[in-house]
Amino acid sequence: MSIPPKILIIPGNGNADINTDCWYSWARDEFQKNGFPVRAENMPDPEIAHMNIWLPYIKNELQADENTIIIGHSSGAVAAMRYLEHNKLFGAVLIGACYTDLGLESEKEAGYYADPWQWESIKANAKWLIQFASTDDPYVMIDEARYIQKQTNSEYYEFTDRGHFGDELLPTKEFPELLEAVRKKVYSDIL
Repeated sequence: MSIPPKILIIPGNGNADINTDCWYSWARDEFQKNGFPVRAENMPDPEIAHMNIWLPYIKNELQADENTIIIGHSSGAVAAMRYLEHNKLFGAVLIGACYTDLGLESEKEAGYYADPWQWESIKANAKWLIQFASTDDPYVMIDEARYIQKQTNSEYYEFTDRGHFGDELLPTKEFPELLEAVRKKVYSDIL
């Protein structure tokens, strides 16, 4: 069997810590147990997540390429979509993603929302897209996720009880649906 693609776990903004917050370290450990090479580290500029800092970091430091899956949460998902506009990936997982600045100054400042989205490029530059959303997300209205799904034709999982997929509703910090969805995609692609 071929070597599985590298996985990059990109957290959300707000100074998220890859080792203690949300499901990040659980996913890192589980993907590694399943034979995936994984890079999961804290991002530069973690509070605002400026696009002009994060996208070059993903490309140059994390070395995302055609054999990489980006698993992006919140701002990390938005960064994954913008990255795909100009770069190829094996696949991408968008968790708690939005396509507008949600009326927040900090989101506007991050720089992801000023230009029109290049949905066709996003679709063309990944073998597949998976998306997770929840109707009870306190930050991102479900219409944002549904719109992204329509534009990207992502494999879409909608929950009613996961919030923003952060610590608030995942006290065990486990996200088995993520592991299973990625494994299905990868192993159907490399077998």
